[in-house]
Amino acid sequence: MSNFYNFMGLFLMSFIPLMVVAIGAMMSEKGGVTNIALEGIMILGAFCGVLVVKYLGKAVGMNADSSMWLIQGVYLFGMLIAAVAGILVALLHAFASINLAANQIISATAINTLAPALVVFLTMTLSLGQVRGSDEIEVPYALFRFKEMGFLSKIPFIGDLFFKDANLSVFIGIAILITSYIVLYKTRLGLRIRACGEHPEAADSVGINVYKTRYFGTLASGALAGIGGYMLITNIYTVYNGTVAGYGFLAMAVMIFGNWKPFKIALAAAFFSFLTVLASGIAYIPFLENLGFSNEVLKMLPFIATLVVLIFFSKTNQGPRANGVPYQKGGN
Repeated sequence: MSNFYNFMGLFLMSFIPLMVVAIGAMMSEKGGVTNIALEGIMILGAFCGVLVVKYLGKAVGMNADSSMWLIQGVYLFGMLIAAVAGILVALLHAFASINLAANQIISATAINTLAPALVVFLTMTLSLGQVRGSDEIEVPYALFRFKEMGFLSKIPFIGDLFFKDANLSVFIGIAILITSYIVLYKTRLGLRIRACGEHPEAADSVGINVYKTRYFGTLASGALAGIGGYMLITNIYTVYNGTVAGYGFLAMAVMIFGNWKPFKIALAAAFFSFLTVLASGIAYIPFLENLGFSNEVLKMLPFIATLVVLIFFSKTNQGPRANGVPYQKGGN
């Protein structure tokens, strides 16, 4: 069973960030704004969050012997800063897409192009890396894991899976999933978001402010992408060099495969995450390891699956009808 738990540990650390970012993509598109800037927002959100963890951790003397409350407090504050950074970047995309009615793909592509270059430039110019001139920022990811969580760790199977060597991001991700469903389908705000994504003119005619509603969806998307980028880096990586390994683009495929619905998105994220961690976790699945697949082939699987999903599901899984269409009051 140890192989199973080890593999599931890798799986959860990939699954949660991917699901969170895909839910962020859904929030934006449900309101009618296409946000393919997720990759860039993840990169900048992770950058800001990791910097906060690095310098705040040093300021409070955080180390392996520190109180778990202190460590998790630093972790959560870093996540908050990542969310704020994501919102600020998404604000640029929202302004261009909603106020200026600019092409949403071009606006998002500009962010995706700028983000990694900006992170590397700032890291090297300001000497933020591990050594002077390096583009790699150290990430103390191992500190953020709970070794055990009291009596919860003793629960058969569930305890070993979720409450031993666990990360707070797992529980935050589950909370985000449930909250997104409640907001979209059980609140007036969710109804307004969906109305603006389906028929903004009709929404406007009954007094819904389409611009504000679309802003909310886009900024929520930015916050979740920033959080997802931060989760990914602090869950898995020991250093950060301005990349999130294409997770932002993968999240778009997850959203489409999940048909713009929160729980279906979670299932789609589980499928893609399984493929993603095969390359690094195949040693924990002996019968697959014995088949002799190379690591290079396994690393290609999630992106091959993305193409397959888009080919077979882009027609049947239809997104919001007004998604990506700029709205101008009285001009449509």
